[in-house]
Amino acid sequence: MSSDGARDLGWHRAAGTPYDIGASLGVRGRSSVHRHLLASPIWHTVNAPGHGARLDRLTRNTQDRFPAIWAEIEGLAAGLDLPVTQVMAWNCRGDLLASVPDGCTTVQLPGSAPLIAHNEDGLPFFRGACFIAEVAPQDAPGFMAFCYPGSLPGHTFALTATGLVQAVNNLRLVGVDPEVPRMVLGRAVLRAAQLGPALDLLSAAPPGGGFHFTLAQVGDTRICSVEFGTGQPAVTEIVVPSVHANHALRMAGPQIVTDSSRDRQARGEALLAAGTRDPLAILQDRAGPGLPIRRDAPDDPDCENTLATALFRLGADKVEWTIHDRLSDRPAYHGCQAPLTAA
Repeated sequence: MSSDGARDLGWHRAAGTPYDIGASLGVRGRSSVHRHLLASPIWHTVNAPGHGARLDRLTRNTQDRFPAIWAEIEGLAAGLDLPVTQVMAWNCRGDLLASVPDGCTTVQLPGSAPLIAHNEDGLPFFRGACFIAEVAPQDAPGFMAFCYPGSLPGHTFALTATGLVQAVNNLRLVGVDPEVPRMVLGRAVLRAAQLGPALDLLSAAPPGGGFHFTLAQVGDTRICSVEFGTGQPAVTEIVVPSVHANHALRMAGPQIVTDSSRDRQARGEALLAAGTRDPLAILQDRAGPGLPIRRDAPDDPDCENTLATALFRLGADKVEWTIHDRLSDRPAYHGCQAPLTAA
């Protein structure tokens, strides 16, 4: 990994047991969570008493099905110096509420060297507090992932040590009775050594908050799109240049489609149809007739701004990647990774 110049995005290393990793990530994000998140309306809405029964079910299912991830959540709460029930609720925000301020746009360019590019759009007050977590678990592949203070890795963009690339978009589904938190499933994907097991996990996903995953693996030319949350996931191989914003394109069921998501989807498709294949040009685009793909407005209608842009080009035996945290051609971080052999 190399870094270039001044940047808004930090870098943090964590290792050890799931609890140790969670605690380290919690300590890293504690100041920003206490300064900004605890006073925000979304924190109080997610932690409202009316969500108690649903949160209890999500907690029990996480403890039973994903004990290592539950241990990470317990460590995260300890590092944040907050009650584990509140931290769990925050990490279930997309399961407890139909619409939350988690945005994002993903560009998918298939070919012999497939490319995945992603805008990470989130709460503007987290600018300067987010970080790339470089994680070395004792019991699973290592990875690097964009992290929000107070949140598990696995719901933004990530690259594992075995060459699995993940990019995640929020879907605002309506009328779902959740069984397993979507962010827990996202974290579980980072524990998978290869694309096949990751797809198996998501293909069997029970009802929960809605997510769209773009997944690809070093040495495999497929780009796979997975929309899940209804209990009937839609798994599709991307065979033409595509873009995905924050509403389901293939999975049936009621959903909220915001103006921003609709406009970003339309603008991205228009740029691709016009022949644009530069992913950075697409993700930094602020033109078009509607709301922009690159989001910097303080009055963004979904309360989201673009906090980072990541590009992953997958070859037969390596991944070349760049991460931008400002509106610039110059990345904050860049690297080239040859994957470890999966156990």
